[in-house]
Amino acid sequence: MQADAQTPVRLGVIGGSGMYQMQGARAVAEHLLETPFGAPSDVIVEASVGGRTVFFLPRHGRGHRLLPSEVNARANIHALKQLGVTHVLAISAVGIMQPHIRPGHMVVPDQIFDRTCGVRPSTFFGNGIAGHVAFADPFCTGLSAAVVRAATDCGATVHAGGTYVCMEGPQFSTRVESHFYRREVHATVIGMTALPEAKLAREAEMCYAMLAMATDYDCWHETEESVQIGTVLEVMRQNSALANATVQALARSLPKTTDCTCHHAAANAIITAPEAISAEVRARLRVLYGRYLDRD
Repeated sequence: MQADAQTPVRLGVIGGSGMYQMQGARAVAEHLLETPFGAPSDVIVEASVGGRTVFFLPRHGRGHRLLPSEVNARANIHALKQLGVTHVLAISAVGIMQPHIRPGHMVVPDQIFDRTCGVRPSTFFGNGIAGHVAFADPFCTGLSAAVVRAATDCGATVHAGGTYVCMEGPQFSTRVESHFYRREVHATVIGMTALPEAKLAREAEMCYAMLAMATDYDCWHETEESVQIGTVLEVMRQNSALANATVQALARSLPKTTDCTCHHAAANAIITAPEAISAEVRARLRVLYGRYLDRD
């Protein structure tokens, strides 16, 4: 099955710690949405960036009200899908796990190691329908490459590729955990929010990439102070302008239409027999999978 090459590209940005709004963008509207999976973290701001529509959602809510485990990622991704978003850029503060990366650098990872505890709903399937999507490469390669170019053009020091360890939190790592991730997982960065966002974006057939803003050395570094939230926020404040500039550069550089394979990731995912899928399930998943369910 080929993706629709005429699908218009619409960019959504999920802002993390320290990035609660887009600077330099002209707000056009605010969208307060409900989804079959509850309410998203906050209103979604529709903005004009370089003549292009960009949708912005603060992951933790304005004022940073939500812990990573409290974020309703299903509602966030579904709400962006309702608005026609095809490409999602996630911005997150992360701890550094390798010595060649310095606070203030940017990392665009290409792999995730899951250390969450299973309490975060991580699929749109279930409750009457079974489905499985491929997740070997959790980030969209095309969008990730575009993010690397945009950040580099804005003057950032960018590290392309690497493994993001997603921990449960809200506590930071113990020292032995930090050393384990470095030595056994060969982690590049560590954070608390890439999952289940990346899984849900794949199920929702959206391109997903992350701009990880390196803030601290977790607690493994022998000569650097263990992570402190004040240090994290200060580095984030210093780099918020660079992150905003990257978003604007990315918005200007993305093509007008897309034919990425991410946009038909669920084409063969549903394994439940059509006659066993109830009307309630079909209604709940129509925004995501209507084109598959309606052809049954």
